[in-house]
Amino acid sequence: MLEYITDAYGSVRQFLNHPMFSLGETDISISLLLFLIISTGLLFYLSGILKRILQNKILVRYNVEIGLRQAISTILRYVIVIIGLIVIIQSTGIDLSFLTVLAGALGVGIGFGLQNVTNNFVSGIVILLERPIKVGDRIELSNPAGETINGDVVTISARSTTVITNDNIAMIVPNSNLITSTVINWSYNDRKVRFNFPVGVHYKEDPETIRKLLAQVALENEGVLKTPPPDILFDEFADSSLNFIMRVWTTRYIQRPGILKSQLYYAIHKKFKEHNIEIPYPQRDLHIKTGLLPPENKQ
Repeated sequence: MLEYITDAYGSVRQFLNHPMFSLGETDISISLLLFLIISTGLLFYLSGILKRILQNKILVRYNVEIGLRQAISTILRYVIVIIGLIVIIQSTGIDLSFLTVLAGALGVGIGFGLQNVTNNFVSGIVILLERPIKVGDRIELSNPAGETINGDVVTISARSTTVITNDNIAMIVPNSNLITSTVINWSYNDRKVRFNFPVGVHYKEDPETIRKLLAQVALENEGVLKTPPPDILFDEFADSSLNFIMRVWTTRYIQRPGILKSQLYYAIHKKFKEHNIEIPYPQRDLHIKTGLLPPENKQ
């Protein structure tokens, strides 16, 4: 029985070590391929775990912002994967001279079809290093149809960046688009932004009274910052109204400016109604002159 097991083990071992093809001076067997596949899979798996531990546990203790945490952990994972792949290949004794041929083939592939992938990868590295956009930022950009997209950056990967809109729609944006196109970053410095809301009143109203009422409405809203204080500008004498601009600062509604606008306009309408302030609408006066038409010349 023992002799049978020994023979079977020897047959399996001989099968696994039987060379299938050669790379340079190295014979590639099934066992070597299995080692490469398993070790490479473990390398990517363990580097992913290390990235999550560094990002969500270690750097959190030092109050590092989420964007910087994500950048540090992602770059560290890239470094670990590159070094790990080199160590794995060298430990197998594979002749690395074939990499010259592989690099040449890869260059041809990049020239014919992989330039976009390479461009997005390099752009992702630039974004992680320079950090013009980071995880957690509120950005505004245009899609291929020319429509404006507003959303929060949730992930920055090697090829693309994921942006979640207010409608919970995930937009996958190639990294190269974020580098070569104009992108508005609402939270580049901090999460404090200012919004401008136009308000028009009738010509008979007192501008100073309007200024005080609008300032009261702004200060009574919990989403409006008290510092810097809201500002009321007298914008213009329009055709049918006196136009003002209510300028308010907020951090709570940076993702939902329409909600803040709705709240303020509801409050403005209520405040104006309490003080009998008239909100105008476009009017045109038509004057008709009547009279007899001159008689036609008769020949």
